[in-house]
This record gives sequence, structure tokens and C-alpha cells, in this order.
Amino acid sequence: MSKKVEKKPNLLLPILIFIAVVALVAAGSYFAFREQTETIQGQVEVTEYRVSSKVPSRVLQLHVKEGDSVRAGDLLVTLESPEVEAKREQADAAVAAAQAIESKAEAGAREEQIRGAYEIWQKAKVGVDIMQKSYDRIENLYKEGVVTGQRRDEVKAQLEAAQADERAAKSQYDMARNGAQRQDIQAAAAQVRRAQGAVQEVSSYQRETQLRASQDGEVTEIFPSVGELVGTGAPIMNVAVMQDIWVTFNVREDRLKHFAVGRVVEATVPALGEKAYNFAVYYIKDLGSYAAWKATKTTGQYDMKTFEVRCRPVTPIPGMRPGMSVLLKS
Repeated sequence: MSKKVEKKPNLLLPILIFIAVVALVAAGSYFAFREQTETIQGQVEVTEYRVSSKVPSRVLQLHVKEGDSVRAGDLLVTLESPEVEAKREQADAAVAAAQAIESKAEAGAREEQIRGAYEIWQKAKVGVDIMQKSYDRIENLYKEGVVTGQRRDEVKAQLEAAQADERAAKSQYDMARNGAQRQDIQAAAAQVRRAQGAVQEVSSYQRETQLRASQDGEVTEIFPSVGELVGTGAPIMNVAVMQDIWVTFNVREDRLKHFAVGRVVEATVPALGEKAYNFAVYYIKDLGSYAAWKATKTTGQYDMKTFEVRCRPVTPIPGMRPGMSVLLKS
């Protein structure tokens, strides 16, 4: 009688499958929950200043074109303002009139006026002498009883009036000889200073018709054309200060730990090739609730804010210009 041989089950395959599943789950968990490296894209920015005028005017001549490099003090645009020129003529005339009044006050009365006042005074003195003699005769006649007391009083009143006229004439002569009062001279000098202040004000407006660069830079935009009118404070052109250049990144707050003020990070500028450059973080600011990243789940997640991070090149980067993209891995 033959004996049956029992076949043992093969457990190797299930074990291998189990090990493979565990490995796949472990690998998936590792890649799912580990911190991923992300590329943050930024943009090159630059400081710009606007060139504008304080006075309404017309563009007479543009001395630069877009893309030109300028130095501080270079003439950029010439404006034309007939109203300012008219005001300058008025101010100059006001100064001349005020200076004439001041000169007259300092010089006092003319020689002819002084002589005229002196002659009137001498005439008044003669009148006093005549009336004094008349009064003396009437007084003697009154004492002798020839004339009445009323007649004597009338002559005495005429004498006193003549004496008053003489004193008034003398004061007029003294005033003409002494010249204007100190207060009049000070008032005339103040009028001159006021008129000169108006000239200085108009001169400042005239300088506003010759607009010059305040800093070294590059002309990026010119708004009006020659012949166009520009209003007060209206921008005429923009000048970029190429020495003051930086990069702006918008960073989600869970990535903010890789940035700190003063920290140096590496980033590439695709427009300049694959070379990495060093940038120093100098500014971090919350962009507000409008830039928040909303959580997709209600459990275990939260809304994350976005921060603006600014970095400056540690050393100047040749060829880097505003608007270029900058890539940073975190």
C-alpha cells in the first residue's frame, strides 16, 4: 500500500508581498510627511523718483531719452511758463519802488523844501515882530486912555496868533531839516525786504522750469511730449536709482523660518544664467489678510499668512535689472 506525501504550503511569497507593502507604505509616508523643498520666485525691484514741477507750464525741450543714464545735476527738461516771467517783472518793479521810498526816507527832505520851510519861518518871525510893535503902541495908547480895552485885546490876540504861526513854521523847518522819523525809515526798509522776498519766491518758480536730476540713475519713463502742458506736481519722467536695487519675495509663513533679518540666502537669476548669488535679508512685513493661504481641511490645518521679504545683493550683480525673476529654494 502506497504512502501519500503531504505538500507543505509555500509561505515565502506572502512574506515577500507583505514586506513589499510595508516598504511601499513607509516610503509613501516618508515622502508625504517630510518637508518638501519649494522654489520661491521673487522679482527685482529698484528705487525710482519722479521728476515734476511746482508750476503749471509747457514742455519746451526734453534733454534726455528713455534709457539714458544721468548724473545728479544733469538738465533733464526745460519748461516754459510766461506767467512766471510776468510775475518776475512785477516783483522787480515792486523792489525798485520800495527801494526808492527807502532812499527818500533816508535822505529826508530835499534842499529846496528845507529852504522853503526856512523862508516861511522867517516870514512868520517878521510877522511876530510887526505885531509885537503894534501891540506895544496900542498898550501905550490904552494906558493914556486913547483906545479902548477891546481894541487892545484884539491886537493882543493878533500878536498871539502871529506867535503861534511862527512856532508852527519853525516846527515845519525843523522837521524838514531833521528828515524822516526812525519809524518811517524802518517801515520803508521793511517794504524793501518784502519786495525782495517776492523776487526770491518768483526766482524759485523760475528754477522749476529747469528740472535737473537729483540723483544718479536711469530714465525709465517719459510721460509728456514736447509742447504738452503739465500741471502743478504732474510727473514728467521717472528716474530709477540703479544703485538701490533689491529683490522682493512673497513667503508663506510656514516657510518664514528659513528667513531672518540679516541672514544670507542663495538664489539664482535665470536671466543671468545658473550661477547662484548671495542675498541678505533686510526687511520682513506681513502682507495682511488679503494674502492669506486658506486651509483646505477643517482639522489639523490653519490659515497661513504671506509675508513680504526683501533682500539686497551682498555684492553688486552685473546685468541684474528691475523686473527680472529670482528663484530661491527653501
